[in-house]
Amino acid sequence: MGQFNIPSQFFSHAWEVLALYLIPIGGGIPAGVLLAKSRGLPWVVSAVLYFVSDIILAFVFEPLMLLVIRLGKNSKKMELFREAYKQSIRKTTGTYSHVLSPLSLIVISFGVDPMTGRSIAKAAGHGFVTGWLIAITGDMFYFLLLMSSTLWLNNILGNGTVTTLIILALMIGLPPTIRRVREKSKSRIKTSK
Repeated sequence: MGQFNIPSQFFSHAWEVLALYLIPIGGGIPAGVLLAKSRGLPWVVSAVLYFVSDIILAFVFEPLMLLVIRLGKNSKKMELFREAYKQSIRKTTGTYSHVLSPLSLIVISFGVDPMTGRSIAKAAGHGFVTGWLIAITGDMFYFLLLMSSTLWLNNILGNGTVTTLIILALMIGLPPTIRRVREKSKSRIKTSK
């Protein structure tokens, strides 16, 4: 943990980390975690800042989502989009069951992102508070996994840039690879029956 001469230095460092967490792509997490570490911010502060970024996201995304829903009720194109989105959700969540439990919604938010988690929670009938609690819970689990992985790898490599690039490559490449392996396993099981 680093020492700070004045509280404004702490807030300046915290603001830098929060700004990275507010970037709507996955690279903000490893970069923000390593920036927090380099600025002497404890991992707990880093996690709280990420939680704050999720709360900010909730207050920005919710009105936009509600506006799209409202506009979609009177638009044929939006109706088609909404139907396509529903079918996509059914395909994606088909393995969870037709009635999504809060735990299933948390897993979706963990595996995709909090905005998708909130959208699906809204479709499942959850209001603002419970819907975002579910979405943020899944996203915080994702953050904690990425934060610990980033700090661990950085301790081994000692290079923040290389660590960030490796974590980004894993974030982008691992999910499709897992999907392909699962699909191949399913097809092998089907052909062996």
